[in-house]
Amino acid sequence: MMDLAIKLLISHVLGDFVFQPDRWVEEKRDKGVKSVYFYLHGLVHLLSLLIMLGFDFSYFLSIAAIVVSHLGIDYFKIKLEPIWNPRLLFGLDQLLHLLVIAGVVSYYFSYEIDLEIFSSTRLLLFMLALLMVTFFSSVVVKTIMSTWDLKEDNADESLDHAGKYIGIIERLFVFGFILLHQWSAIGFLIAAKSVFRFSDLSRAKDRKLTEYILIGTLLSFGLAVIIGFVYQYILQYI
Repeated sequence: MMDLAIKLLISHVLGDFVFQPDRWVEEKRDKGVKSVYFYLHGLVHLLSLLIMLGFDFSYFLSIAAIVVSHLGIDYFKIKLEPIWNPRLLFGLDQLLHLLVIAGVVSYYFSYEIDLEIFSSTRLLLFMLALLMVTFFSSVVVKTIMSTWDLKEDNADESLDHAGKYIGIIERLFVFGFILLHQWSAIGFLIAAKSVFRFSDLSRAKDRKLTEYILIGTLLSFGLAVIIGFVYQYILQYI
């Protein structure tokens, strides 16, 4: 089962990401099914599936189902692009492709998904830890840092909510490194962030901004470390 699933996933990645130039995507977006690249895209998927499955024509119906459904999903994606959020549409598009692949695999190998795992205490604890590391910690850091209002920290010169998202990503990295017991990787992450922040500090030449950034960084990393430790401690008793 796993062998077939991996081969189908490799074919999908090759067809959708490796062998689909931006020029194809743009012309498909402009001309839809009138674009020759719409059909070339399907042909690429067909060839990648045939090659990955060793030209085993016992999979012919499944290959046809994957290619036809892929083109159908892409067709509706093109139609919805002018009115839907492109990021949401991309995620939905990939999800539908993966569901088709999962359906093909289940046709050859019956398997069941144990839904009870979604209500297990361990999973619920993990979900709580992720929420604490991301959204809870963001509010805590923002609340504490609101004590200081620095004109040097000009939000107009940065992307919308960039600081929030950077904080969430870095805390997720720290949390993951703690679970993997990779403490040296956390040190590397701190060093990397310091390098990127150096240009801001050297340009500002302001001790207050340096202290402000340092406090925010230590708060963010500290919360991630504490949550990681608490998570691992509670996990021992579950």
